[in-house]
Amino acid sequence: MGAAFTFIHAADLHLDSPFKGLSKAPSAVRERLRESTFAALRRLGELAARERVDFIVLAGDLFDAADRSLRAQLRLQHVLGDLAGHGIRTYIVTGNHDHEGGTQAKLDWPDGVHVFGSSQVECRAALTRGGESAAHIYGISYPTRAVGDNLALRFKKREGAPFHIAVLHANVNGDPAHDDYAPCRLEELAASGFDYWALGHVHDRRVLSEYPHVVYPGNLQGRSVRETGGKGAYVVSVSASGRVDMQFHDLADVLWREIAVSIDGMEREQQLQEALLDALEEARRASAGRATIARLRLEGRGALHERLMRAEAAEEWLEGLRESLTPPEEADDWVWPESLHVRTAGELRLERAAEEDGFLGELVRRGMLEAADPEAAKALLDEAAAPLRKQPRLRQWLDSRSREEREQWIRRAMELSASLLRDEDAK
Repeated sequence: MGAAFTFIHAADLHLDSPFKGLSKAPSAVRERLRESTFAALRRLGELAARERVDFIVLAGDLFDAADRSLRAQLRLQHVLGDLAGHGIRTYIVTGNHDHEGGTQAKLDWPDGVHVFGSSQVECRAALTRGGESAAHIYGISYPTRAVGDNLALRFKKREGAPFHIAVLHANVNGDPAHDDYAPCRLEELAASGFDYWALGHVHDRRVLSEYPHVVYPGNLQGRSVRETGGKGAYVVSVSASGRVDMQFHDLADVLWREIAVSIDGMEREQQLQEALLDALEEARRASAGRATIARLRLEGRGALHERLMRAEAAEEWLEGLRESLTPPEEADDWVWPESLHVRTAGELRLERAAEEDGFLGELVRRGMLEAADPEAAKALLDEAAAPLRKQPRLRQWLDSRSREEREQWIRRAMELSASLLRDEDAK
């Protein structure tokens, strides 16, 4: 039995992230994004003070680059100093983005902040705000960017505390969406004897295990459309008996959304415009006063498909939507559509076309056979994309596409070809 206590688990702050790829966005959008990681950090500090937590653990990648910007270092120093003034201590490990090998200004950490070293796993005694023993906190930082060792195996529990928290920046179970740094297995963590593994590195919020808890809080602020929805940190309450209660708090300042709109049943462009504006307005209402950057995806099957497939159609729709929305300069809860992707299909169904006699039926039948054979589909697409494959990065991207994506590309090409042939016959 020990004293009840509360702590915050956060990771992957990526302070001063550059947010590449939005050079054509209005200056108000770019500036809001540039400040968003700092706004999320400020909200983290406000949450800690409001919840009167006993301490915070930050599991790596506090900075976006190993060569930390002075602005990011000063902002973090200020927030952690305010927390120290409230009696809230902070325990930090570094990760692959902010490893020890990077450059940083010679600034003093506020009292009550401990950064774990990289030579060995350290153990620190954490106290409640009232001075009672709360937990042992263990951590190890990254000496360089690419850490291939299983750092989790170095963690050994020390007696003398009622609760044990391990802080680590790592890839559990080899998640292919993230670099395989400090790789480890979930069963290793679960069998280690620790009560709570406070992890960083994976930007999706995940609870991999309970009792013992193995937790990724995700990052504090989404950095692209691949990181959609709420982002934030866990407030973790531990009872005197060791029972764990976790509450997630969304702290992001800018939300990224992917919004799907179906063209099913639509005959007129006016219907599509209204559906798109309604979807964007719904995203704005759901943002709780924050800004939203949206990627629109048109899907479904209908009469508008051929018109949407026209060259420049997607860009024209995007321009028109932006002109119809409240400018980012005039509101805090603006919505900015960053792109529009057409993934629709025509009214012509390939299965029916394949039953026809003549050239069209033969074309569709052969295409469907190619699409259903993974090796044939890959060979067909490799031949069609031969000029693109001369570029190494494009070749790598093409090779990483799934079987389902390749099949979809071939089916879309057949639908377009069939539609063009039908239009030609109708003349």
